[in-house]
Amino acid sequence: MNELFVLINDDLIPAAAASLGVSDLAIQRGYGIFDFFKTLDQRPVFLDDHLDRFFHSAEQLRLPIGKTREQLRALIHTLQQKNNIPDSGIRMTLTGGYSPDGFSLTRPAPSPDPTAPPAGRPNLIITQQPLTAPITGDLAKSIRLVTYQHQRQMPEIKTIDYLMGIWLQPFIKDTCADDVLYHQNNIITECPRSNFFIVTADNTIVTPDRHILKGIIRMKVLALARQQFQVDERDITLDELKTAKEAFITSTTKHLIPVVQIDNTIIGKGLPGEITRRLHRELYEMIMEQQAKLIE
Repeated sequence: MNELFVLINDDLIPAAAASLGVSDLAIQRGYGIFDFFKTLDQRPVFLDDHLDRFFHSAEQLRLPIGKTREQLRALIHTLQQKNNIPDSGIRMTLTGGYSPDGFSLTRPAPSPDPTAPPAGRPNLIITQQPLTAPITGDLAKSIRLVTYQHQRQMPEIKTIDYLMGIWLQPFIKDTCADDVLYHQNNIITECPRSNFFIVTADNTIVTPDRHILKGIIRMKVLALARQQFQVDERDITLDELKTAKEAFITSTTKHLIPVVQIDNTIIGKGLPGEITRRLHRELYEMIMEQQAKLIE
């Protein structure tokens, strides 16, 4: 594969040579946001929705993007043309910017030194990588989850803070699980990088609606589900997991994956359920239909 390039602000830079100053708040304090979407045959999947969330996250964290939506689209297109990766994952990151004291978000006046870093201005970084797993209509493998008590800070914002999710990796491995499911005060919230759903005995689809990041694929699956099932966005208790008929997670990277075990509880018959299979197939068809419209 040819050398990959990244965009830092308006500059195309070889990925191997890309760097960020150590005084950036993303490095000093973990302050920043990001969003991630896929491309299929050079066409972005649900880009408008990801841009909506990116701009919302930036506003909530008081980070000026410094670009319009169309300017951001143009930068993404420039990177795609340079890298020429038809099926890829593209990440937009907005850092806290270079801080004079390693903590302040102030926006000082421009430095008279033209070689000085742009103090106070967030850094916009756009990267692209080949897809590690293609989008297909085939149902991915089922997974097992282990629960853990934790509540993310500012969960409605897609920040770069994944401290707990990374710190828990040995715990997940030791419990022979594939991922962790957070809960707080007996209430289920989310996985570190995905949203969580259950199907009850009466075929009602339930997903948490508080203290979570509301994912793009979550939104699409809810739209599909509402056309044919009862849907409740509400709290889910730990006890409800024991009687769930089906369970699954959704995310941009994973799409829709069945959950067959949570802690020591086998979900349903320990196999992907009928509703999970149906929604997975319909989500794939929705993506393919959307991609076809982009060609027209």
